[in-house]
Amino acid sequence: MAQISKDMTIGEILATDRNIAPVLMSMGMHCLGCPASQGESLAEAAMVHGLDADLVEKAVNEFLANEG
Repeated sequence: MAQISKDMTIGEILATDRNIAPVLMSMGMHCLGCPASQGESLAEAAMVHGLDADLVEKAVNEFLANEG
C-alpha cells in the first residue's frame, strides 16, 4: 500500500496516485496544476492554504488505504 508524507512534494504525491488530486482539492488546495505547487511540500502547501498538514496527510493516507 502506498503512503505519502507531508515532506513529499505535491508533484511526488500526485505521481504516487493521480486520484489524490480530488482529495486535496476537496480540502481547498485548488492550485495543483500550478507549476510552483509541484515543488512545494505538502506541509508548505497546507500552510499556504491555512490547513493542518497532519490532517491533510492523514486524509490522503486514509484515501490510499481504502482505494482499490
